[in-house]
Amino acid sequence: MSSRENPSGICKNIPNLISSFVDTFVDYSVSGIFLPQDPSPQNEILQTRFDKPERLVAIGDLHGDLDKSREAFNIAGLIDSSDRWSSGSTMVVQVGDVLDKGGEELKILYFLEKLKREAERAGGKVLTMNGNHEIMNIEGDFRHVTKKGLEEFQVWADWYCLGNKMKTLCSGLDKPKDPYEGIPMSFPRVGADCFDGIRARIAALRPEGPIAKRFLTKNQTVAVVGDSVFVHGGLLAEHIEYGLERINEEVRGWINGLKGGRYAPVYCRGGNSVVWLRKFSEEMAHKCDCAALEHALSTIPGVKRMIMGHTIQDAGINGVCNDKAIRIDVGMSKGCSDGLPEVLEIRRDSGVRILTSNPLYKENPYSHLAPDSKTGLGLLVPVPKQVEV
Repeated sequence: MSSRENPSGICKNIPNLISSFVDTFVDYSVSGIFLPQDPSPQNEILQTRFDKPERLVAIGDLHGDLDKSREAFNIAGLIDSSDRWSSGSTMVVQVGDVLDKGGEELKILYFLEKLKREAERAGGKVLTMNGNHEIMNIEGDFRHVTKKGLEEFQVWADWYCLGNKMKTLCSGLDKPKDPYEGIPMSFPRVGADCFDGIRARIAALRPEGPIAKRFLTKNQTVAVVGDSVFVHGGLLAEHIEYGLERINEEVRGWINGLKGGRYAPVYCRGGNSVVWLRKFSEEMAHKCDCAALEHALSTIPGVKRMIMGHTIQDAGINGVCNDKAIRIDVGMSKGCSDGLPEVLEIRRDSGVRILTSNPLYKENPYSHLAPDSKTGLGLLVPVPKQVEV
């Protein structure tokens, strides 16, 4: 039978095409980005362990500052002048805390998602992780949200609800779920001018919320890449004994709204949790618990270092405990300490170095470490760091 005699054969996919068009329209209206097609399958199982790539780049906390985020990717040569992935098979790990303290949180989430898809097609990979600020926002804790951050989510909600209304005009699509269902209209001890932004943020980021489900369920909470383990705050032996894969899957299930209610699993809450721990990131090296660190690392076969964000290092990226803990949060966001962007690079053939935008190193961009430490890291600024500007 010809397509003219059986028009349903042509038209049956029209509702899905309309839905895809509306989603693209909303995405561009919110972010200014056309996302390429996602090459990864839906509901893909989160991978926790990865082989060591030829080149690995680790990026610290971004906190709502899109310009500094771009600069961090630029100094590592990861993107071109049009913000397109340009680093082939390089692997990137961003250790969390995209949210809070800035007004371009959603734009960074879209920016990272675009790079994930472009990198995947080029043979590279971009891993994003949950920080304590992702967990806080999913739980509805907005203590560190800025007014611009509320406004950005309110703009998203307006476009998202408009997109849902457009979809209801197509009889072949299910009625979209109201993102505001169950959210109060007002909040105590909050100015009325913030109500709409708070409601939009709750709608977007609560478990099973559209932004949480679309972006944050793809985050790892812990990842092992070659001989490095990545986590936002830190890992104790008890976390590793519980199971790294188990942690990733349970946190993802909670964000998806499958279990756990409003609050995150217990290992994501409190001072000794994987996203809040500071035992290894205290700026003063003598305050770091090297014994606990070595105990934790010894329980992960083949791993010799832990790389973390969470605690701002005013002196820049540095290592403690014989470089078994590398701290990469330099407070680059203008909402933090407006630090100069730095990223960590690990190459299979030449070890570890710091890539920095610090002008102090412009005269000697390849300043090397002490001769007896080929791949180590300087503890603090007075110790020369191996850097590239």
